[in-house]
Amino acid sequence: MSVFAAPGAYDRAITVFSPDGRLFQVEYAMELVNRGATILGLQSAEGIILGAEESIEPLEEAGYSWKLFRVDEHIGAAIVGLSSDARILIDQARIYAQSNKLTYDEPIDTEVVTKRICDIQQMYTQHAGVRPFGVSLIFGGVDKTGARVFGTHPSGTYRGYKATALGAGRETVLNILKEEYKETLSLEEIKKLAVKCLVKALEARTLPPRIKISVIPTETKKLEMLSDEAVDGYVKEFSAGK
Repeated sequence: MSVFAAPGAYDRAITVFSPDGRLFQVEYAMELVNRGATILGLQSAEGIILGAEESIEPLEEAGYSWKLFRVDEHIGAAIVGLSSDARILIDQARIYAQSNKLTYDEPIDTEVVTKRICDIQQMYTQHAGVRPFGVSLIFGGVDKTGARVFGTHPSGTYRGYKATALGAGRETVLNILKEEYKETLSLEEIKKLAVKCLVKALEARTLPPRIKISVIPTETKKLEMLSDEAVDGYVKEFSAGK
């Protein structure tokens, strides 16, 4: 009996590399992420912006569809992919943040939380009988190192970004950010840029604008969720200025 997987069957187990060195289950998880609603994270000296497209059914309570989460007072996260997987990782991030506060009596760094969640994601790429988490997260926070944005991958890797996006509208958003994002932008300016990016991403797929934005100002280091009215105001301002 051959000890090797049958040709073309390398995607049946997470622990088996294909002959060209790929883990197909991880790639499939990333494909799920790439088809999800667009999320983004932007940083400036004045704070952090996290944004997401929202899909709400006519009879659904709006608060249960959000893709933006508070991890700690000074850290937020945007998720794309399987919301059920994301919920578990967000809970772990919150527990780790509170444990750090109780142990060291200081707010946790954004990168420390990101690394902890990526450690969990990586563990689920090397054990039989499990599958990778089908979700990527963008963590944004303001800590003693400044305003920071990190993006995670289902494989358990993460990178720091000045501005980044994930999901179905990623290419549209990144093209805008490459042209218009500057580190010198004010918090108000990156709010408007985030709204523009998400509106354009939705328009490219002929979808109506439905957006959520959260803000973490450097001055207060406290996450605030913008009201629907405030976001609608930015959307109308952008539409009028086209």
